[in-house]
Amino acid sequence: MPSRKEPDASASVPSFYGAELRYRREAAGLTLAQLIDGSFRGIPFLSQIEHGERRMPMDLAKHVDVRLGTDGFFQRRCEDVRRARQSGHAEYFADVVAMERGAETIEEWSPILVPGLLQTADYARAVIRAAQPRATHERVEEMVSARMSRASLFEQDESPEFWAILDESVIRRRVVPSRHMAELLEHVIDVVHAARGVLQIVPETAACHPFMMGTARVVTFPDAPAMTYMEAMYSGQVIDSPDLVRKYQRSYDRLKAAALSPRTSLNMIEKAAAGYRNGRRRRRLDRRPPA
Repeated sequence: MPSRKEPDASASVPSFYGAELRYRREAAGLTLAQLIDGSFRGIPFLSQIEHGERRMPMDLAKHVDVRLGTDGFFQRRCEDVRRARQSGHAEYFADVVAMERGAETIEEWSPILVPGLLQTADYARAVIRAAQPRATHERVEEMVSARMSRASLFEQDESPEFWAILDESVIRRRVVPSRHMAELLEHVIDVVHAARGVLQIVPETAACHPFMMGTARVVTFPDAPAMTYMEAMYSGQVIDSPDLVRKYQRSYDRLKAAALSPRTSLNMIEKAAAGYRNGRRRRRLDRRPPA
């Protein structure tokens, strides 16, 4: 197993917080297992905090302060880390953004919307505005900017392997004007190619298949257990139970079998983009099951 890259404590507030936690733990002569013992958390969770990838929850901060004798230091700094980590993202999603950058593989199923990593600014703006109609212009633009910046992970020297599966309705739903929909779908193709990723479409003609209910993202890491992320309208949940993660991984593998091939899927997206460019709307009567 390769050793994990040492975090840069100057990179961000969460990184500084995690580096300080690691320094205090090692100064006390404790292993990760010894420090986490007696809490309701696991070793991988604590390790991700030390590397600035997850936020320290208050219950664990209290536990750490008691075990390390740090006089409430980690409790007092929890709110600082929370605000720094959020930075344009929903609080429940901030940890996931940090974990993306250290991921080995990202496998995503999206039945409703184009995944955030593949969105354009116009599409993201429309989605955010629909979900938060009372948000100020400044807040919306902050969130759009944060979402756009996530795709920079594909520019890393060791970028994660990316696999996305979309329901066909995602590319048919005109969330933004036709010109912007064409730009979105062309952007999706460009990002998939640039990331050397894989994209599949589950056709509307498909019958029942795994993941009929809700979105799902399975993320693996080179030096930590895999996790699954599930998201609803205003909340998200990280699942790191090994047994549950394996079940989601198996379901995702079955979903791959239910989807069209990558080449056929990209061809479908190209045709949909051309249709938006040329002002054509596909009629239901013209739909044919894929060959």
